[in-house]
Amino acid sequence: MPVCTHRGCEKTYDEASNTDTACSFHPQGPIFHEGLKGWSCCTKRVISFDQFLAIPGCSVGRHTDLPREEFAPAPSSDEKVEVVETKPASPAPVAVHKNGTEVYGSAPVPKPAVSPKPATPAAAAPAEPIIEEEDDLSVPVTVGKTCLRRGCGQTYVSEEESRGSKVSCQYHPGSPVFHEGSKGWSCCPRKVLEFDEFLKLKGCRNTNQHLFVGAKKDEKVEELVHCRHDWYQTQTHINLSIFAKKVEAKSAVVEFKDREVNIDLKMPDGKRFKLVLPLFQPIEPAGSSFEVLGTKVEITMKKGNGISWATLEPSEGAKCWTTFGTTGGAGTVGSKVMHLATDSPLYAEK
Repeated sequence: MPVCTHRGCEKTYDEASNTDTACSFHPQGPIFHEGLKGWSCCTKRVISFDQFLAIPGCSVGRHTDLPREEFAPAPSSDEKVEVVETKPASPAPVAVHKNGTEVYGSAPVPKPAVSPKPATPAAAAPAEPIIEEEDDLSVPVTVGKTCLRRGCGQTYVSEEESRGSKVSCQYHPGSPVFHEGSKGWSCCPRKVLEFDEFLKLKGCRNTNQHLFVGAKKDEKVEELVHCRHDWYQTQTHINLSIFAKKVEAKSAVVEFKDREVNIDLKMPDGKRFKLVLPLFQPIEPAGSSFEVLGTKVEITMKKGNGISWATLEPSEGAKCWTTFGTTGGAGTVGSKVMHLATDSPLYAEK
């Protein structure tokens, strides 16, 4: 099957199914500037080379196997080319001393250069061994998927052809290197100037298996973490803040009960926060809610009565408490009348 020569495509195709929208490619060449990589025909820029190769094409057309033509646009006849003439510098005046030594200009006579002592070469650090990732043969592969190894470019056809005993995967285990216009791979010494020639550099390592899906990933062990939390109250609600970053909003669970709230929050990297919190006073579950923010989770619980909470959880240290004042002020502080709960020890003395 022919291989498409369009930039960014380079896939095998069947001419019988080739249409005007079958190929997604880049009509212009690549750009590498100050660590950023992209194509001159579109504005997206990335940092790593793998991300650069994954940039989708910005033009659509038919697949083709015609050779790619590279040329520089010639300047039009209307454009004026400015030519700058350089004149040779006039020789500096020569002064002759009595001892016959010639000194050019007014600069002092340079002293003879002393060659520095050759530095002792430092011992090269041993290269770290490259660990090859093996493909998980139990995972099925879709037809047409490209090998993940750099420089291979082979696509999956069938189990026999792409995963059989006669398979040969030739690839580069190193990373791409772009330095002063030259392009190559860190694993082999060959360097080229053109980007198209760089993509054609044959791999320097050979193995008998392609890498289409990668090795089977081990499931991450879930880690229970502790998150700081704080609370405050108003006359009608208890506001609880759980300081946890990047909580998954879809999987966050906050279950409200009359005298209890159950919290279950999942975070990246397998972290999880779970808390069963008994409450100091009853709440109304139907009037309670929570909201997941970027750095915390805000939980709002509606009080079941107007009593001011001495603590968030039940505590033996709380001997008595008062409700928020209803006359003379909005809260307990500044109120002219103190309203006690019916189960307060001071209620019988009132």
